[in-house]
Amino acid sequence: MQDELDIRSFIGTHDADFYDDGFHRHSAVEISIVLEGRCLFEWSRRSWMEAGHIVIIPSDLSHRFEAVTNVRFGVILLQGVTARTMELVAKLGGSGFTGYGGGADSSPLFLALSRLDKERFERLFREWLRMKASFLKEKQANYSAWMEVLLLFLLEHSQQDLQGMTVTKAADYIRENVQESVHISDLAEMAGFTEAAFRRVFEQMYGVSPKQYQQQCRLQEAKWLLSSTDKDIREIAEQVGFFRLHSFSQWFKEQEGLPPTVWRKSQRLQHGSMLD
Repeated sequence: MQDELDIRSFIGTHDADFYDDGFHRHSAVEISIVLEGRCLFEWSRRSWMEAGHIVIIPSDLSHRFEAVTNVRFGVILLQGVTARTMELVAKLGGSGFTGYGGGADSSPLFLALSRLDKERFERLFREWLRMKASFLKEKQANYSAWMEVLLLFLLEHSQQDLQGMTVTKAADYIRENVQESVHISDLAEMAGFTEAAFRRVFEQMYGVSPKQYQQQCRLQEAKWLLSSTDKDIREIAEQVGFFRLHSFSQWFKEQEGLPPTVWRKSQRLQHGSMLD
């Protein structure tokens, strides 16, 4: 392991006729995410990849990419990585990821992000690229910190199995539609499960029931709107699925211990004192 962390990263776009001319390998650990389109990844086997799919390629693993459609990649090449960085890479794969440091038993690790999380990851990645292109007083510290942020994001939000991905699509739907009543039967059908199986898998993945998850999303959105906008309380209530102001105020107080108007004032007083 090298003393100095060296990171090469970029976003690359290719036409549908793109392909690597033969297999290649490099000494860096590679993290590639498909941001748009579809491609083929090949090593000793072949795997189809599409938007939101990620492959972590161990150093010295012979591999190649080939486009199926127009495709856009985000690529990170980690050279001389810190022990903390490789610890996070290892955690991403758990016991199923072998040989991230190279060797005969090396194999790539495949992950997937839901559509919403893929978009969030791309925003983080683009911000990292902008930062990397600027003058840095503490280059190594910044590189290490940003890699930790990106890897932690993947650790928290990526899935390794198709079953998990179908459930994250339902979770995406909940997050995008906090103003609507969501029925478990509809979510289960969306994910291709029976209602009982959907509830079980959802709770295994998120630690709460779909209904509790929706309430968490509503609360997060309500708190953001209260603290970051000047919207009327009634309008905020409607945006998070409450059509009676009293019901929203009572629900919010049960969650936060304060009515929404008082909570908003407390946030502004707190932020104001921080600026003094």
